[in-house]
Amino acid sequence: MYLPIHFEEKRPELLHGLLLAHPLGLLVTQDGGGELQANAVPFVLDADPAGGPGILRAHVARANPLWREARRDKPSLVVFQGPQAYVSPSFYASKAEHGKVVPTWNYLMVQARGELRAIEDAAWLHAFVTRLTDTHETKRTKPWAVSDAPEAYIASMLGAIVGIEIVLTALTGKWKVSQNRSAVDRAGVVQGLHDAGVVGAALLGGRATPPET
Repeated sequence: MYLPIHFEEKRPELLHGLLLAHPLGLLVTQDGGGELQANAVPFVLDADPAGGPGILRAHVARANPLWREARRDKPSLVVFQGPQAYVSPSFYASKAEHGKVVPTWNYLMVQARGELRAIEDAAWLHAFVTRLTDTHETKRTKPWAVSDAPEAYIASMLGAIVGIEIVLTALTGKWKVSQNRSAVDRAGVVQGLHDAGVVGAALLGGRATPPET
């Protein structure tokens, strides 16, 4: 992706935090015929014992050909999108000074690359879907658990999915949050987005805390 140095984000804690908060990634693979395929898949990011950027794990429907057809000699790409919003020129204090401002779009994004492999082991799949379910059910008053469903039914469902694992070779972040604007313009972006009810306004304007209401 196009990545001016002032928008590049390298801090692992921020990259990992975005993946944790926005785990639905767009998995882009290339099949044997050279066609690009894009699938939305919820991922889990684990540490890489070998010291790499991490390991992404997920599962897909067995009927989805990506796990069989994704080329192993080409890296797969997973795109994670965080908060994003349109930025009006009217947010900038500099608009009143010289008028030399134009609209833009602020956003947070992480791109992950690595080789994809398929996992058909039933025990691995059972442990993974249990973990994935527990992760996303934990905040519910009455969390659903894999064990709530009949054992035979779960076994049949596990037979209908395949695990995927991507050992990452690169994890790249782009935080386009008005770093190229003056401090007063950034403050205007935060206030403008906040007034518009945009979730994550402070983050998108490059400030850690939102303005007072």
